[in-house]
Amino acid sequence: MKSCLRLSALILFTLSPLLLCTPAVVHAQWEPDVRLTNDPDSSYTTWNNTWCVAASGDTVHVVWTDTRNGNYEIYTKRSTDGGTSWGSDTRLTYNSGYSGLPSVAVSGTRVHVIWTETRDGNPEIYTKRSTDGGTTWDPDTRLTSDSANSWSPSVAASGNRVHVVWEEYRNGNGEIYTKRSLDGGAGWGTDTRLTSNSEYSGLPSVAVSGLSVHVVWNDYRDGDYEIYTKRSTDGGATWGADTRLTNNNAASTFPSVAASGSNIHVVWYDYRDGNAEIYTKRSTDGGTTWGADTRLTNNSAESQLSSVVVSGSNVHVVWYDTRDGNGEIYYKRSPDGGTSWGADTRLTNNSASSLRPSVAASGLKLHVVWTDARDGNYDIYYKRNPTGNIGVEETAGVRGQGLEVRITAKPNPFTSFATLPGHEAERFSLYDVTGRKVGMYKGDRIGEGLKAGVYFVCKGTACLAPTSAPLKIVKVK
Repeated sequence: MKSCLRLSALILFTLSPLLLCTPAVVHAQWEPDVRLTNDPDSSYTTWNNTWCVAASGDTVHVVWTDTRNGNYEIYTKRSTDGGTSWGSDTRLTYNSGYSGLPSVAVSGTRVHVIWTETRDGNPEIYTKRSTDGGTTWDPDTRLTSDSANSWSPSVAASGNRVHVVWEEYRNGNGEIYTKRSLDGGAGWGTDTRLTSNSEYSGLPSVAVSGLSVHVVWNDYRDGDYEIYTKRSTDGGATWGADTRLTNNNAASTFPSVAASGSNIHVVWYDYRDGNAEIYTKRSTDGGTTWGADTRLTNNSAESQLSSVVVSGSNVHVVWYDTRDGNGEIYYKRSPDGGTSWGADTRLTNNSASSLRPSVAASGLKLHVVWTDARDGNYDIYYKRNPTGNIGVEETAGVRGQGLEVRITAKPNPFTSFATLPGHEAERFSLYDVTGRKVGMYKGDRIGEGLKAGVYFVCKGTACLAPTSAPLKIVKVK
């Protein structure tokens, strides 16, 4: 008997960055919770408009605010092995004022942390960076200087470009401001005011993909809270008009945004259904047009404070949910860019409150952090899925600037083995649906000798995935 190998969809990969995936069946393997802080005082993550976890390769960074020193200070912790083990806590701030609401972004070995601080007598935005992956840290840099309050900062980074947004009251009411660095956080430009209306605009969230910068926020100009967005297509030099994303007579609030190429995803919680539910909206053309609202949760309890990350065709969302009688962390994934969504997955299970989750993806791994009260006070907890991101794994290079090559097995179908034209000299491996490696093959003899079944073709240590279906081997009678 011989086997017939049919590749039912194009296999995508890039030279830089490399788009990689793993077998779909392993994406549900969430590992046990890991407690990251252990002191008698409380530690808190931030609201969902920003991220308290960021990853680059196998280096994962977590930030939080902590009261162990008698007042609120910013701390960070890192893992250099993809979340398997963690180093010690590192204190980033030292002053008698409040330091809170931290956010972290990473680009290569540069790590950027921002927060709100009152050392100057009123809340101002500060930042601190590391240029060696979190081993050492530069001095604090004050980003705002005004007698009014500056709150709720969010940061995003891509290459040497770093973008910060926040809400500020210098105009008498909350408005959205932004500031950028073009040299990896060494120097900063001037403040840019993004909103101008007589009502509150706040809780901004920022995402960047190449030269495109996307900001979403909560806005009261329409008589109730709605979600608005604004974009720049030239790296923050100029900005387009405000775009209203929600339109209902209930409150829509606490947005979070993620971007990858021309795909932009916004999540928030909404009271249009009588209680708080998680909604999402997407644009597939870089924010020029937007699809319809999609309701992600459906229960009589409160679902709030959702955090989103996008990686290739995968969209990952985590949120706080009270359907179990207390606050727990839930997760949901779309494998096709937000077209369809899987079932809700409960990530925590304890009798205390778990809240304020953040999510990050790097390579095949998903990372989630949150604040948890199970130990009698609030501590920082972490959970990972080592194969949960069936999407993009980045190698060295700038996101979105790689050469994409599409390869198709030929002949198709065939009775002995497949060839991948142009890649005959390269080596590939195949995995079955259980995630077990079943063999290594050159590009001119893929699948030779395998039994009938469904397989995933892989390059190096991670897998290449067809856009719509896995590799299928059908036994010939």
